[in-house]
Formats: sequence, structure tokens, C-alpha cells
Amino acid sequence: MSRIFLIRHGETAGNAGRIVQRPDIPLSPRGQAQAEALGRRLAKEGVARIVSSDLARAVGTAERLQRATGAPLTFDPLLQERNFGDVRGTAYDDLGFDLFAPDFAPANGETWDVFHARVDRAWEAVRALTTATSGDLAVVTHGLVCKSLAGRHLGLGAGVTVPERWENTSLTIVDGRTPWRVSLLNCVVHLEDPDLQPARGSAV
Repeated sequence: MSRIFLIRHGETAGNAGRIVQRPDIPLSPRGQAQAEALGRRLAKEGVARIVSSDLARAVGTAERLQRATGAPLTFDPLLQERNFGDVRGTAYDDLGFDLFAPDFAPANGETWDVFHARVDRAWEAVRALTTATSGDLAVVTHGLVCKSLAGRHLGLGAGVTVPERWENTSLTIVDGRTPWRVSLLNCVVHLEDPDLQPARGSAV
């Protein structure tokens, strides 16, 4: 049975500095090393295809995974992180409010309802790719997308709760057919090297 490898991108300077991410922020040197460690982990796992968010930090992660696996890579903007609009580029400490509050609707950004609806469309596309792929599908995306999928589409098992924090280059493995059971959740054993550990307090 094929599998879905659900992956959060590597660390950026915005993550480490607790700044609301801009779309064009690339991986930091540590994020690049994290992505390379993930690539080594998955190099012989049968990845047959990679689909990624087209934001810079996901692209940088997916390209390193492609080099390690040799799998073809495509991009889908439906896998982008939630668009926080006008607050992007702002330090969390300077916001003065809870960015993740249920009723927060960023100017020129996405409400939670709009974001979740887009993630639903992304999930439909991932499912279609899984059906069309002979082998495992790697999906490179963002923390809130992972959280949305885990909370609303994936089978975590009895007593398992959705993680509040998704680690940089974390790996979640999902059975490639309904009921989409998760066999590994938010795992970063490939980041055992202390130099690859996320910065303390690293932001979503």
C-alpha cells in the first residue's frame, strides 16, 4: 500500500526570530541542513513523487528532498501556509493580539474558514495524486496546513491529539487510502544533531 509523507518545511530566519512569515523568506542555513537530513532519511523509502507548496521555504525543502530521492517535483499553491495578510513581517511580540484566535481575520489575508476550505481542496488534490502515483507521495507544506489536515482529515487513533506545534521538517506518515490512518506523527528523529534542533521558541 502506498503512503503519504506529510512534511513541514525547514527552519527560516522568521521561524527562529518569531516573525510572522513572508512568502519569500527562504530556508536559513539550519533549515537547509534540516532538509538535507530529512532527504537522507527518506532517500530509500520509495518516494515516487513530491508535491510542494510554492512558497520559498517549502520549495527549498522540497528541492533538497528531490535531490535525495530523484522523485519528480511539482508545486501546488493550495498547499501554502495561511495568508496572514498585512501582519506578515511583524514580530509576534509586537502584535498585541493572538494571531491564532478563532475570530482573528487579518486584513488582506485569509480567515480561518477560508483557509480550512483551501486546505480541503489541497487534500482533494493530494488524494488524487496518491491514487495516480505508483509508490509513496511526499507532500511538503506548512505547520498550520499539517494541523488542519490532522484535525479534520487524518485518522490519528484513539487518544491521540493533534499537536499544537509542528516541528521543522517533521515527518507524518499516512496510509495512502481511506480512512487515512497515521502511523507516525510529527517525527523529527533525523534532527538528533543538536545543531539541527529548532531555535528555542521557534514560531509557526
